[in-house]
Amino acid sequence: MVRELAISLYLAFFKTLFICFKLFPQKNKTTLVSSFGDNVLYTAKSLEKWNAGEIVILKTSSCREEFTDLDAEIVPFAMTNISAFVKGIYHLATSRVVMVDNYFGFLAVTDFKPNVTCIQLWHAAGAMKKFGLTDPSVQTRSPRAQERFKQVYSRFTYVTVGSEKMASIFQESFGISNANILRTGMPRTDFFFDNSQIEQIEKEITEQYPIIKKRKVILYAPTYRDDELAKPKIELDIERLYRELGQEYVLFLRLHPAVTWDLANYYPNFVIDVTHYKNINPLLLVTDILITDYSSIPFEYSLLNRPIIFFTYDLEDYQRKRGVSDEYLESLPGPMVRDTKSLIKVIKKSDFQLEKVQAFSKQWNQYSNGHASEQLVQAMYMSNPAVAATANPSTQTTR
Repeated sequence: MVRELAISLYLAFFKTLFICFKLFPQKNKTTLVSSFGDNVLYTAKSLEKWNAGEIVILKTSSCREEFTDLDAEIVPFAMTNISAFVKGIYHLATSRVVMVDNYFGFLAVTDFKPNVTCIQLWHAAGAMKKFGLTDPSVQTRSPRAQERFKQVYSRFTYVTVGSEKMASIFQESFGISNANILRTGMPRTDFFFDNSQIEQIEKEITEQYPIIKKRKVILYAPTYRDDELAKPKIELDIERLYRELGQEYVLFLRLHPAVTWDLANYYPNFVIDVTHYKNINPLLLVTDILITDYSSIPFEYSLLNRPIIFFTYDLEDYQRKRGVSDEYLESLPGPMVRDTKSLIKVIKKSDFQLEKVQAFSKQWNQYSNGHASEQLVQAMYMSNPAVAATANPSTQTTR
């Protein structure tokens, strides 16, 4: 009850300002709301190449991307900074194109002008559990909340997808039609096709950690658990991994930023804490074996066609609390293990099932071909004549 009241007050405040700002002239402007950063970053770069007018990025508190290389206005978008937050609402109300990379409740009250295109970039290339209208927890919410969810999803003119698999999931989860789907690929996957950038990043990471010239890299990147901050723990037996694999491998650890471990000092030249990396994709380039559980990392890592092991020590508990689709578990692109002993056995036997990785990537990265951000911007202009009339594709921005 209190939660719904707080949401209602927030939305009333947002709606009032949005209606007022809609009275201002609309500008040749694209506003991107970012909670993750990478999809927005690659899309904004492509917008610059097209001379697409003004670019504004509303950066939420969870976004770790700095966007320093962009010719864009960066606005902190949180209620803790009221003046910037109000400015963000102004940009949303006066833009011709709005892009978002997550679910944002304020969209329930943003009645955009008829010629505005609103595009959902989403933050995952695939789905391992139900979300949106198909999320079982939605049924326990109030009728008002359920209606609010539907209003948010109704704002999406288009949703970008990397595969037919994801197109089908979005149509069901957001209650949208096939006409709302943009089969352009996922913008951030362009990273994995940029050979010059890949070469430079691999060089930089190797210089930072020279030991990986001599040893293979295992990256352990588990999903964040709700109780992780209260009871931090690592289920992997690091001591055993060190004894049995330490001569051939190093272990990169990427945990929740708020969880601190001093394992690197206990296992020098074996454990390397890479939690500080704001974006995991550069780390994937130097990773020989990925160990994860229920995260979305495998969807993109599969583009590299390298081994993935799923360390699902708490599968039943996680399934009960968060839910993982049976279909996803059946299609995992690698072995699933429940303890460190089994994990080491898989690594020593090199039983990685790479044919499953290739099939997995083909299924989920169908349209992600290295030109996703460019294809998205082109599709956006073709669908919105008002924007297309002001665009001037080029290799450099002249704004």
